Amino acid sequence: MNKDLKSKSGISFFEKYLTLWVVLCMAVGILIGKYLPALPSFLGQFEYARVSIPIAILIWLMIYPMMMKVDFASIKNVGRNPKGLYITWATNWLIKPFTMYAIAAFFLLIVFKALIPYDLAKDYLAGAILLGAAPCTAMVFVWSYLTKGNAAYTVVQVATNDLIILIAFTPIVAFLLGIGGISIPWNTLHLSVGLFVVIPLVGGYLTRISVIKNKGLEYFDQKFIPKFNNITIGGLLLTLIIIFSFQGDVILNNPLHIFLIAVPLTIQTFLIFFIAYLLSKKFKVKHDIAAPAGMIGASNFFELAVAVAISLFGTNSPVVLATIVGVLVEVPVMLTLVNIANKTKHWFQEKPIISN
Repeated sequence: MNKDLKSKSGISFFEKYLTLWVVLCMAVGILIGKYLPALPSFLGQFEYARVSIPIAILIWLMIYPMMMKVDFASIKNVGRNPKGLYITWATNWLIKPFTMYAIAAFFLLIVFKALIPYDLAKDYLAGAILLGAAPCTAMVFVWSYLTKGNAAYTVVQVATNDLIILIAFTPIVAFLLGIGGISIPWNTLHLSVGLFVVIPLVGGYLTRISVIKNKGLEYFDQKFIPKFNNITIGGLLLTLIIIFSFQGDVILNNPLHIFLIAVPLTIQTFLIFFIAYLLSKKFKVKHDIAAPAGMIGASNFFELAVAVAISLFGTNSPVVLATIVGVLVEVPVMLTLVNIANKTKHWFQEKPIISN
């Protein structure tokens, strides 16, 4: 992300109130499922290898513009200041998936044992696992801007994370689902990563270099990318309406479960932020790198988590509901962390050396 992108106004109206839109989509979807059941039934006919084709198209509309923002050319500068990257990688891939599993399993299977039937709890745990293995790739640009983060460095953090997702996401998810006692359809898992990571990543990269080559970087950042903002949000909201139309019975029968799922997800978000943030402080990383490092681990690539959940378990699975709760809590929790990061900036200021 260059200076032009950074000069944008930050979080948009739709992004700021994303939780509200999710709640409204939940209501609309549930009403459709209850009073117009023929619609989700009709859409459910269009599937291939358990992947809903209408939802797959909408998810591509969400993910593709995000992938176009990633500047892989920036990776060549990785060696100049690697500490922030080491912290980002370690937090996202060696810590986050496993703390998510531990926290979610503790609350869903033990603390809330009397409130959630065991089979449902295992499904919710699977959704949490998918969220924990998918670090943020898009909204982190917003969080970085709001904490006055180093825009160029944030791009490198995101670009390298996207490359790691290609390698690490599948084995980590398979391992954690396996120890959680959840069967793993390997073919569907690989298909999901191919559909919702590899294809959008390659397509976004090719689109980026083509547009920049023909029109220039300034046109790409200021004219081309903004065209997709409403498409991305529209794709997300339509996806949620369709999903909730399938999830109506689960939600109506278990309204308390949404709050219960949100508890471990929220705790995990705060924990991962402070792990990366305080590690950055310990290793004397500047605040404009430390804050995005905390944000990229704390937030989730929930579009990927939702897509893979649908592919693996089906549109009406409670696993999908758990990933959607991740969308529900994302913005208010992340805005709280932005506020914390801005108020603790002085933690990272070097103390002046006083000579005798």
